[in-house]
Amino acid sequence: MVDLHGQYLEIKEEIDYSMAQVIQNCSFVGGAAVQNFCHELGAYLGVKHVTGCGNGTDALVIALMALNLQPGDEVITASHTFVATAEAIALRGLTPVFVDIDPNTYTIDVSAAEHAITRRTRCIMPVHLYGQSANMEPLMQLAQKHNLFIIEDNAQAIGADYRFTNGKTQKTGSIGHIGCTSFYPSKNLGCYGDGGAVFTNNNELGEKIRLIANHGQRTKYDSTMIGVNSRLDALQAVVLSAKLKHLDHYNNRRRKAALFYDQAFAPYPHIITPYRAPYSTHVFHQYTLRVPAGRDHLKDALQERGIPTMIYYPIPIHRQQAYLDYGYTQGSLPITEQMAEQVISLPIHTQMTEEELQYITQTVIELLA
Repeated sequence: MVDLHGQYLEIKEEIDYSMAQVIQNCSFVGGAAVQNFCHELGAYLGVKHVTGCGNGTDALVIALMALNLQPGDEVITASHTFVATAEAIALRGLTPVFVDIDPNTYTIDVSAAEHAITRRTRCIMPVHLYGQSANMEPLMQLAQKHNLFIIEDNAQAIGADYRFTNGKTQKTGSIGHIGCTSFYPSKNLGCYGDGGAVFTNNNELGEKIRLIANHGQRTKYDSTMIGVNSRLDALQAVVLSAKLKHLDHYNNRRRKAALFYDQAFAPYPHIITPYRAPYSTHVFHQYTLRVPAGRDHLKDALQERGIPTMIYYPIPIHRQQAYLDYGYTQGSLPITEQMAEQVISLPIHTQMTEEELQYITQTVIELLA
């Protein structure tokens, strides 16, 4: 599904030198390398404050902590996502309120979110899925109308641009009150271990997030608020600094591979290729097909022919054992449940060759003909 080694070889000299410098300086936690990366990422995203942390799940937890939400407060989100989105909500004693998704983009349905708002709702957490933004403009309007916070789960769409109706564009993750991302190795911007970041343009939130991620300490041994221990280490920071310089190029390579897939599958209407929302660019963290009939057979047959695939996500969160107590049943979110039975993601990464793409597309077409 990914070729991290091939990507490493392209920037090996810079990576090896930067990591050797960290080891030589022995500044492993915090320090200049982390500060420099956070500054670079802030400049790229167009945000004032970036705080590195241990992973993407921690980023979401820290964001929720910064908003001072109380146990029982409701956070509206999608069920068609990785469990970390809901996990962060539940870990804070908050109530995840799952709503259905748009059948084209697979991101949160704005109308469904609006209908789910109650007197306990405090926040909406849209997930930018597969590399494409949720529809942020109407979500921000909803938030303003009902005095809600927006936390963007941007783990899969870093580098994507959202287009407002007035023509303005912003990077995903920079639009809501807080944005969060993961630097898991397979992400479009991934490190060589675990890592994450929280970002905001709000000065007060930016300071709170920075403190929370470091035990709530403004100065060492003096905690001004309850915090956690979640920090991005310097070795990961220098890897991310090196990769950030190439992120747009990497995303364009993914788009090129996606275009090849699109053109190959275009004559076959029963193979439903990814939809491009008019309000968002797509950075193709995943290339996800919809196969209305025979998805599981296709997956098995591709595996036999040496082609890996993944299903993101086979069990919606609201149907997983850990989340059944929230009261959702089979049929509660029909589009989400339908997509769980039909989606399948093909390999897509920065190192794909035309020969690989031809083999994959020809095999898929042959199997679904």
